[in-house]
Amino acid sequence: MKQLHTHQRPILLFDGECNVCNHLVDFMLRYERKQWFLFASLQSKEGQRLVADFDIPENVDSVIVLIDGRVYLYSDAVFEVARVLPWYLRWMRIFRVIPTKWRNKGYKHFAKNRYRWFGKRETCRLPTVDEKSRFLE
Repeated sequence: MKQLHTHQRPILLFDGECNVCNHLVDFMLRYERKQWFLFASLQSKEGQRLVADFDIPENVDSVIVLIDGRVYLYSDAVFEVARVLPWYLRWMRIFRVIPTKWRNKGYKHFAKNRYRWFGKRETCRLPTVDEKSRFLE
């Protein structure tokens, strides 16, 4: 993995056309304690650059978290997101005791079916004026 970019803040890469992914971003914007995460859609120029720079395979069907030059995929990405949520939402980290192979199998099944179950947007999410400082273009 290349570590060309070590950002001061964690980055969440998300599928800008996925309704579930967009709801996750909305949720984080509302509940993240310190507003630490930055966001970039996988369809954006910055998202594509980060995917290439970190040698993330194009077939990865996951939200992707980048923290201090490290890449977190699948369920590990979700657990990294949970770390910054209010205490009453961090309880889900208890599922980390489940072996990674099983967690990721469940995550991949959900990701594979998310468009069918929850739909897909025609265009990527655009941040509001207030949110713009948290989005990488």
